[in-house]
Amino acid sequence: MEQENKRRDENEPRNQQDGGEGMPRFNFMWIYILIGLGLLALQMTKFSDASKSATWADFERWAKKSHVQRLVVVNEKEAYVYIFPDSIPVSKEHEGIKPAKKTLFNADQPNYVMNIGKMEVLEPKITKLNETLVKEKKPPVTIEYDPRTNWSAVLITYGLPLLLFIGLWILVIRRVGGGAGGPGGQIFNIGKSKATLFDNNAKVNITFADVAGLDEAKEEVMEVVDFLKNPKKYTALGGKIPKGVLLVGPPGTGKTLLAKAVAGEASVPFFSISGSDFVEMFVGVGASRVRDLFRQAREKAPCIIFIDEIDAIGRARGRGAVQGGNDERENTLNQLLVEMDGFPTDKGVILMAATNRPDILDQALLRPGRFDRQIGIDRPDLKGREQIFMVHMKNIKVSPDVTALVLAEMTPGFVGADIANVCNEAALIAARRDKTAVDLDDFNYALDKVIGGLEKKNKIISPEEKRIIAYHEAGHAICGWFLEHAHPLVKVTIVPRGLAALGYAQYLPKEQYITRKDKLLDDICMTLGGRAAESVVFDKISTGAQSDLDHITRLSYDMVVNYGLSEKVGNVSYYTMLTESFNRPFSEQTAYLIDQEVKNMIDEQYVRAKKLLKEKRKQLDALAAALLEKEVLHRADLESIVGKRPFSDPTPGESATVAGLDPTSGDEE
Repeated sequence: MEQENKRRDENEPRNQQDGGEGMPRFNFMWIYILIGLGLLALQMTKFSDASKSATWADFERWAKKSHVQRLVVVNEKEAYVYIFPDSIPVSKEHEGIKPAKKTLFNADQPNYVMNIGKMEVLEPKITKLNETLVKEKKPPVTIEYDPRTNWSAVLITYGLPLLLFIGLWILVIRRVGGGAGGPGGQIFNIGKSKATLFDNNAKVNITFADVAGLDEAKEEVMEVVDFLKNPKKYTALGGKIPKGVLLVGPPGTGKTLLAKAVAGEASVPFFSISGSDFVEMFVGVGASRVRDLFRQAREKAPCIIFIDEIDAIGRARGRGAVQGGNDERENTLNQLLVEMDGFPTDKGVILMAATNRPDILDQALLRPGRFDRQIGIDRPDLKGREQIFMVHMKNIKVSPDVTALVLAEMTPGFVGADIANVCNEAALIAARRDKTAVDLDDFNYALDKVIGGLEKKNKIISPEEKRIIAYHEAGHAICGWFLEHAHPLVKVTIVPRGLAALGYAQYLPKEQYITRKDKLLDDICMTLGGRAAESVVFDKISTGAQSDLDHITRLSYDMVVNYGLSEKVGNVSYYTMLTESFNRPFSEQTAYLIDQEVKNMIDEQYVRAKKLLKEKRKQLDALAAALLEKEVLHRADLESIVGKRPFSDPTPGESATVAGLDPTSGDEE
């Protein structure tokens, strides 16, 4: 309770300064505008406007009547005429004239203003007038010269540009600093942390109930939540909670969502920042922001610091050194390492980070005492995908015939972000079709759109090209159907989709973590089935197998160079040496041997695929004819055309294999 009151008191000045929720922020630019308008008004308004104009005849008549007190020539342009105060009320010609008085910018306000033209003309007239006045025994008129300064013109000329320059400078500095009002709003605060704070005023509403498919990861982070809620339970026994928790997994698996759920469950302040926010063009800014972030975290303890995409600053030092920015990134990483060693574990400050590239992180960052735990967040399995579908289907109207289990079986290899995209696309498709609920057909169309791209209904394909595409995809399907270790078919289509694909085949791999050599060879043979079918049927090949060849080339080199699955090359692996060094870690003779092994492996599987398709030529022709007729075939259609698959079906797996056809370069997806 005391900590909550303290945080509330700390937040009050900030809220009052901001004007409160819903109050507009005062814009200082209005002050500059008012000052400019005031100076402009001073320039346009002369202080002599309150005085009446007079001619030389008027002045000469007043002088002879002894009404003129004095004559002041200002800047040799105008003559200010001052009348005796005693003469104003007794003379009707001075009706409406008030006695002279002091003003802000002038010594006093004249009664009359007379345009003198040139001084060479005025002075002889005054001399002649004074001679006449002396003869008449009246007081002569004396001329006073006053080189007055027009302060309004000076302010307009010099002050207004200066104020405009200052306003422009403040505006630029605020833009560079990241906006007015908050940390970093001024150039002097550029070293302040840009982390977003979620506390009692901006509470994280995400809980573990919103995170599906990550049961194992949630169990790991539950200890972090328990420690933040009951720290004495662990510290009383001498235990130390891990300082850092690193979430590792492919993109879209829910790393950031899990970190927010931890903050929501623990009900503690949550600092969220991206790794790229520490990197700045100014030297030393990244390290300064790290220090400021941990200073704020200690003040808000117990709390959680979450750094998303930490690989932006956590890359291994000395790897791929570049002059300039790399030094700043390394300084930021060094400061982060120091700060993680600097705060005690019993203060309740826990650092969480997420990355999908743990292999490039610095080893000093991963050692015990910094990031003690690494929680792997992998692609969800069948059960996990079902749970994720159930979470996203709560927000859309789904037809009763659609179940999360069916959709999970249709989406092997999908992560949480992919599933959310499929659900959203299905809802949009159903709305476009004026339906009241999203049915299974909408989900099927959404899956095709997500996997293969947008359907190209207007793409005109000649009958000969369409026949080549049908046999190409049929070749993939037949090889996958009759090879024991190949993935069984889920769907095959020759409908053009995406930017380049003229067709694709989707397979359902089984869930496994260790792959044998015969399975990889069957995969290569199945991938070559498209080109082999073109060779068997047309005795010619096309450019439609480019991505097929790319896939099998990478896979074959991995088998020989990384997995040690070649008898001639032997049980060696060059994976680490190839990734950490630009130099090839083997001799020219070994390189030649690797190239020969890869070529022989691919050639053998190509001959094997052609042999299989020749044996199953009837089934190949029947499947191609069905594709030309229906354009889309599913597993049940394949069973009715070529018969049951002679091997046991695998359980739904972790990733889907998709093969397509490109009209120009042969890209397959």
